[in-house]
Amino acid sequence: MNSLELLQHELNRRAFLGRTARGLGGLALASLLDPRLLRGETPPATDGPWPGVARPLHFPPRAKRAIWLYMAGGPSHLETFDPKPRLAELHGQPMPKSFTEGQQVAQLQGQELKCFAPQFAFQRCGQSGQQISTQFPQLGRIADDICIVRSMHTDQINHDTAHTVMNTGSSIAGRPSMGSWLLYGLGSESEDLPGFVVLISSGGGQDQPVAQRQWHSGFLPSRFQGVHFRSTGEAVSYLANPPGVGDSGQRRVIDAVNRLNALQRDRIHDPEIATRISQYEMAFRMQTSVPELMDLSQEPDHILDLYGTRGADGSFAANCLLARRMAERGVRFIQLYHRGWDHHGGIKKGIEIVSSHVDRGCAALLTDLKQRGMLEDTLVIWGGEFGRTPMAQGDGRDHHIKGFSMWLAGAGIKPGMTYGATDELGYNAVENPVHVNDLHATALRLFGIDHLRLTYRFQGRDFRLTDIAGRVVGDILA
Repeated sequence: MNSLELLQHELNRRAFLGRTARGLGGLALASLLDPRLLRGETPPATDGPWPGVARPLHFPPRAKRAIWLYMAGGPSHLETFDPKPRLAELHGQPMPKSFTEGQQVAQLQGQELKCFAPQFAFQRCGQSGQQISTQFPQLGRIADDICIVRSMHTDQINHDTAHTVMNTGSSIAGRPSMGSWLLYGLGSESEDLPGFVVLISSGGGQDQPVAQRQWHSGFLPSRFQGVHFRSTGEAVSYLANPPGVGDSGQRRVIDAVNRLNALQRDRIHDPEIATRISQYEMAFRMQTSVPELMDLSQEPDHILDLYGTRGADGSFAANCLLARRMAERGVRFIQLYHRGWDHHGGIKKGIEIVSSHVDRGCAALLTDLKQRGMLEDTLVIWGGEFGRTPMAQGDGRDHHIKGFSMWLAGAGIKPGMTYGATDELGYNAVENPVHVNDLHATALRLFGIDHLRLTYRFQGRDFRLTDIAGRVVGDILA
């Protein structure tokens, strides 16, 4: 090989190695910035409506949207959906130590633990014969449409952390909520309303606070967090144009701001800038869509009578009607918190009041969805962060995490069935126990998502809604 051939050989080898190294480095960097690039996927567009990353879906979907009727404070399963005649027989007697010894309690530490009878009778309802407390006559009329799960259990015994588990699947703050995961995975079908909306009502008991982090997007981009709407007064603050500014002027301002934001986004590739652009656009469209949404004057009288409200009164029933209207408009995840279920004392009177706040609205919502043909693809979930103890706390009940009840309806849930059971005193979930992670896995399955495959890489780890647990409860799926 002469000197010229040797030089050409060395140059080609060096060029090959250099270009290969740079190419592998670029692939590595791209995979860190967006793992979909290495897998050959096309990342969703950052401007305009978010299309979702779970494309194609892992399973045929049954649900298009979810409405979570969140009973904040910890509703007692023993006064709602889980009758315990044996507990009634032992009323006032010491709670058997075989149930409670070494078990975690919230406020009854060191006290004598006595059995406390269910405060209301139960009756069999509908053709299914499901047993429901007499305090919920309207829900009793739709018993054949719901699936009662009596074997729920969770990890955290205090309100705030238990809310965090129920919403995010983990007790560690900073994880995305279920609504945020759904938006990330599926996107929203609404172009002029947020894909995740929260409404709050109260009444019937001690109103434990509900922190905004319960509907936060955590480490997901902030475009996926929930938006809190007020059900009285102005639904969203600062949405209206300031005096002297019309729609055309506002449009010009938003266009100019978005062009500047786009320049910065293209320079530093920060996803939060893309969020800012999309949220400016959403806010502009909401100036028209939100007033129309909140205006119930076009609802016929028979619908208003069904819910028992004319709207704009801040009631749970009015929020249920708004939830149906949001569902019609393509909102993906709607969460209605009712604060009033924390009954450490006076539980009999408290549940008499709180049931009067929520019973009619829940039944009206399911009836309304069903008659519109929407229940078949709307997942409805009812429940709180935990249950209440079979032991007395004066004339109330303490927090309880070992066994409690929730119900689900619509979107592929088997109707008219009771699933799982607690023991004879309502302490432990003993038959077909369902953890919160299992609830989340099952909900995602109904949306066509494998909970093991909807992940987001953060700080070197792939996170998911069900964390390192979760199983689909196939027995309750139609």
